[in-house]
Amino acid sequence: MPGGPGLGWFVRGIWPAIAAVGLVMVFAASFSILNGQLPTVGGNNQPPIKTPTPSNVVVVDPRLNVPGSLVYVKDGNLWVQSGAQATQVTTGGRDAMPTWSADGQWIYFVRTTPAQGHWPADGVLRTYDLDIPALVRMHPDGTGLEKVLSGKLQRNGNTWSSFIRQPFPNPAGTKVAIITDGPDPTISDLVLKILDLTTGGLVNPHLTEVPPLGHQDPAWSPDGSAILFVEDARSGTRGTPIVERYDLATKRVKALTGPGYLSPAWSPDGRYVAATKTGPFGTDVVILDARTGAELLRVTNDELSFDPVWSPAGDSIAFFRVDHGVVDLELAKLTGTAPSWTVGDTVQLTISAGLDAGSRASWFIAPEDLPTAAPSSAPGQAFPTLHAPGASLSP
Repeated sequence: MPGGPGLGWFVRGIWPAIAAVGLVMVFAASFSILNGQLPTVGGNNQPPIKTPTPSNVVVVDPRLNVPGSLVYVKDGNLWVQSGAQATQVTTGGRDAMPTWSADGQWIYFVRTTPAQGHWPADGVLRTYDLDIPALVRMHPDGTGLEKVLSGKLQRNGNTWSSFIRQPFPNPAGTKVAIITDGPDPTISDLVLKILDLTTGGLVNPHLTEVPPLGHQDPAWSPDGSAILFVEDARSGTRGTPIVERYDLATKRVKALTGPGYLSPAWSPDGRYVAATKTGPFGTDVVILDARTGAELLRVTNDELSFDPVWSPAGDSIAFFRVDHGVVDLELAKLTGTAPSWTVGDTVQLTISAGLDAGSRASWFIAPEDLPTAAPSSAPGQAFPTLHAPGASLSP
């Protein structure tokens, strides 16, 4: 990579082509997803026929009363959904990849700013249109915006930028795991690094990777002792991503899964992991044993579902599902005793929203609002089944 823009330029170069395919932003930095392992845009070889709601509208069924708050992205803006109401909390269309802090005081996300840069390539100083990312955070009501880390790189009077992706703060609120090729993208792939919020230092633990594919999908464990991440790999033309576990005390890395798993999400007690399982025709959501990686339960079977997020109450999993090119957030209730759950009926948390597939949802429930007993509902009917869209909610 020395002497040229490196991997960052390669990814930028293919970005317009990827963006033309519907689900493209789902794992833009992952080469595994460029190998036909995402849900098809139309689903079951059908052409896309659905139309999402306008950019300033997210429809939520008014009968839903999902505890806590979910944050997700639509058309580059952050929305917070609480109960049966969704509220837009940022504008400008340049935000992505939000994650709650463990105490619910902050939402960390990536905001890009357009700029013109100059950088030498093959001995020639060239001009580029850049989208310079920054890791920022704000309070859930949209106040207190702070820049935490900039992806801007300046050298010898020239300007370039690194990638910053998928921030995930630790439970103590002192560090953030990110996927980045910063601070110098000419010598680094997109890999897991840890930002110290006190010192501003960015540490590269030098975890195993298959150059230049790098890593994605960091997830800090609830007790703060480990980070799950995906090591991207290939076997011929087929993507073979593997979920790895990085132990912060021993500095050791151990594979949790075999090939074909992405986007891990810890259960609140740290005993289980929800993940995206890739297949020849699409993706589904599964639950794994956090110690052995053994697959315990298949949450979906439609080859159209991905990016799970576990409820802080531990009794349900929200995930993205694509239907004829339109991405919505859905929820599956888990009934019974772990790990022998039964998956209840899946309900839509958004209706024809057209959410940004490359920005995973994040879920926060305040400790005082966590249920103290199992809800009194029949198995599979913890939330009402949707029959008609609810009210249109504008910010």
